[in-house]
Amino acid sequence: MLQAIHSKLDELYPEMVDIRRYLHQYPEVSFQETETAQYIANYYKTLSIPYETNVGGNGVIATLTGGKPGKTVALRADFDALPIQDEKNVPYKSKVDGVMHACGHDGHTASLLTLAKTMKEFQDELPGTILFLHQHAEEYAPGGAKPIIESGALDNADAVFGTHLWTPTPLGVLQTSKDVFMAGPDRFEIIVQGQGGHGGYPHDTKDAITIGAQMVTQLQQIVSRRLDPLKTAVVSVGQFEAGNAFNVIADKARLVGTVRYLDNDVQEQVIQEMEKIIKGICLSHNVSYSFNYEKGYPPLVNNEQDAELVFQAANHVSAIHTSEEVKPVMAGEDFAYYTMEKPGAYFFTGARKEDSPYPHHHPMFDIDERAIPTAAKTLIATYLEYQKQ
Repeated sequence: MLQAIHSKLDELYPEMVDIRRYLHQYPEVSFQETETAQYIANYYKTLSIPYETNVGGNGVIATLTGGKPGKTVALRADFDALPIQDEKNVPYKSKVDGVMHACGHDGHTASLLTLAKTMKEFQDELPGTILFLHQHAEEYAPGGAKPIIESGALDNADAVFGTHLWTPTPLGVLQTSKDVFMAGPDRFEIIVQGQGGHGGYPHDTKDAITIGAQMVTQLQQIVSRRLDPLKTAVVSVGQFEAGNAFNVIADKARLVGTVRYLDNDVQEQVIQEMEKIIKGICLSHNVSYSFNYEKGYPPLVNNEQDAELVFQAANHVSAIHTSEEVKPVMAGEDFAYYTMEKPGAYFFTGARKEDSPYPHHHPMFDIDERAIPTAAKTLIATYLEYQKQ
């Protein structure tokens, strides 16, 4: 059956591309994906596959019950976009100003929709039940995974699997981990309230810029000098906003950044060290401050046995020539909530476009669309491997 399924997916490749390119032209950011959700629901309606909308927000879940007994497994694809201006010169460039699919979620959706269309034809031969899980708001915490779980929609699921079209990885390569796979991504904001004044009279001021600059420098020492060298973390300041004139010393500075970690004890240590540094610097300059730390998604930890099933499934996908167990990456994913609640695993499907070497979340981001059927083939192969247990 698997070979026949894969052949059908190959036949649907043009439709996969059409879906992906349509969604690419009409992206919607996290928590605002109403039209995308409706597009997904309409697709299942035409297939006569039962579906539920507004799951945990804008989520959509379709249910295909096979003709043979088996387990219930959710296959997940996210569908939100990012607040980035699309700068590619392609026919399918985003038509929405300031919004684009810069992470491949349009490809994820195309992959899962056409997989559903394929499996509808094989429904009588299918063991178990597939939950086609279309998740909103992966890009922005608190995300869509947690409210979907809290809705109870996955209570009867035995496992959850998902993949990410991953452009750092070449086409034909599958990557995953049998343990921690992706980092926990947190966000912080620091506001320094100094005392502004004339640029020629710095002694009468409390310069928020120089104070903020000291914070940027010393925060880097948390990883290099305060953490165990065998532990992993990232502390990055991504925004530094202060001042509005060349001859005025700024009275306020705003620093916004991210912390990435793999172990919960490291997360807590980083928070404590940040508080010490910020408080100490502000105390020494006699200024006030606020420090807001927002914990994001937890680290994504794969179930070892289920990650092994992904590797076994990859052996049945001719488009995959290399399967690799890799070290964790410091990007985050709210798929982490699923594997906290259910068995399952997440993996990368190589999607590098050789003439477009731009990273995820870049205005020129694009994927090799030949990875879309590879993702679908691997998901259904994993599903069938799981049913054998």
